[in-house]
Amino acid sequence: MIEVRELRKSFGAHRVLDGVSFQIEKGESVVIIGRSGCGKSVLLKHLIGLLQPDSGVVRIAGEDITRMDERELIRVRQRFGMVFQGAALFDSLTVAENVGFAFRRKKDVPPEVVRRKVAEALEMVDLPGIENKKPGELSGGMRKRVGLARAIVYQPEIVLYDEPTTGLDPIVADSIDQLILRVRDRLHVTTVVVTHDMRTARRVGQRILMLHDKRIYAAGTAEDIFNSTDPVVRQFINGESDPKDVYF
Repeated sequence: MIEVRELRKSFGAHRVLDGVSFQIEKGESVVIIGRSGCGKSVLLKHLIGLLQPDSGVVRIAGEDITRMDERELIRVRQRFGMVFQGAALFDSLTVAENVGFAFRRKKDVPPEVVRRKVAEALEMVDLPGIENKKPGELSGGMRKRVGLARAIVYQPEIVLYDEPTTGLDPIVADSIDQLILRVRDRLHVTTVVVTHDMRTARRVGQRILMLHDKRIYAAGTAEDIFNSTDPVVRQFINGESDPKDVYF
């Protein structure tokens, strides 16, 4: 479903990605981990064509999106749902309007169909009947769930999650992890999760990719990664700082 080959990206003189390569199979659930600023979000943006690489290939279902114009990219992006770190809801819109936002441009979809799809998406994330609430009336966990409902309302083939459990307590974070798995299994979607949360990585990742030093440094099952004896992997998994590093 997703294939990345020798991806390179720089911003000015700063190289962020330098020869990143991996594949993700259809229906697979893959977690990308790595230190802050290592390029995880930059990599995610390449998968949906929001950034163009300096070189390399990104194939979605066999199509190289690095060679596409904006019209072609819009077509490919319809395969994706995106769950943003801060939910990215419109505070002036109701929950129903936020979840059904993608249908605004689709004039051929009757309002009753949109209402049904919105209700089904909210039901899947355990938030039935809150269509008329505003985001300001919701807790952080509920906002994350609404963001997930918006991502799946038009039944995408691939769902990308950018730090889905950031800012949540462990119990709410666990419920979000369970929803990610539920969506994967019920909708048979391909799942890509960027996270710093090692509990999420262990629960959700059928495979884990570790981005380090501008490349995929380590890859394997959750068991492989969490049992790794590699010092770089162990340092990150255990959250151990390096005495030589300086943090501000």
